[in-house]
Amino acid sequence: MLAAGAVATGGAADLLPPEAPADIWSGSYWGIKRRGDQEIRLAVYRKRVGAPAPGQTAKPVLLLIHGSSPAALASFDLTVPGRDDYSMMNVFARLGYDVWTLDHEGYGRSSRTETNSDIASGAADLSVVTDLIAQETGQARMHMLGESSGALRAGAFAMVRPDRMGRLVLGAFTYTGEGSPTLTKRAEQVEFYRTHNRRPRDRAMLESIFTRDHPGTTDPVVARAFVEKEIVNGDTVPTGTYLDMTANLPVVDPARVMCPVLLIKGEYDGISAMEDLQKFFVRLPNGDRQLSVVGGAAHSIVLSRSYKAFHHIVQAFLTVPVASGSS
Repeated sequence: MLAAGAVATGGAADLLPPEAPADIWSGSYWGIKRRGDQEIRLAVYRKRVGAPAPGQTAKPVLLLIHGSSPAALASFDLTVPGRDDYSMMNVFARLGYDVWTLDHEGYGRSSRTETNSDIASGAADLSVVTDLIAQETGQARMHMLGESSGALRAGAFAMVRPDRMGRLVLGAFTYTGEGSPTLTKRAEQVEFYRTHNRRPRDRAMLESIFTRDHPGTTDPVVARAFVEKEIVNGDTVPTGTYLDMTANLPVVDPARVMCPVLLIKGEYDGISAMEDLQKFFVRLPNGDRQLSVVGGAAHSIVLSRSYKAFHHIVQAFLTVPVASGSS
């Protein structure tokens, strides 16, 4: 059951929109999640070509969902000196999408609470934010892309809100966790995750995202830009997704994910294992499903040296006609 929530309307005067090149409009919003008497503010960001205006033809919506350690903008709107095509928000805005992302509870600019921001909490965040997006765009259904635990959040949401789903991209996804050396190692700390709601997340940890599986899969310039953009959000993050991924998998039932799905992983991913993905893939009920491997990438596909191939695969999946008639 998703937590009850209400959404704020209009722009957020006290939340800066993401930086944008001249051809792209950007905006920011607060989504309001309520837990009992507590009001939790979720930072929401938006990019598109051209400011939204009444009477316009609606653009397809793409919602990007971050993982366990970085917040939204370092993940999907990274500025690298001399280029902006590492910003997935910029790239897909130019491809014609109305692109949104959010900081989950306890991350980035969103409210920091006493909870551990687990996968169920992330699905509740998505309930609030998709209601906000529907309100602002008039689009009831939207495409979603999640990476790592963001894919788990998106999959958990898809199970309970099929009415909101267009097409779903699950990047670096984990079904049962079998065959994952990284999760086996991480499980040694499971008691810490059970007893603490936040974990340390310093520069060295952020840098290790790009080196722990297979060195050389991410340009060092990109890794440095990522660390500088994310470290301003502090040196701790919630433990909930780590706990779920080491002790509570599976959290997504493929039989309940009814929309078209793309499963995509990096060649050297130490968390997302191929045999595990195949078990999930064959249980998906929608025949419009794909399973792809991005050569030369590790767990972080979005910011790998193979990011252009990743963009190409995602765009092809979002636009190819589907046999079942799903949007």
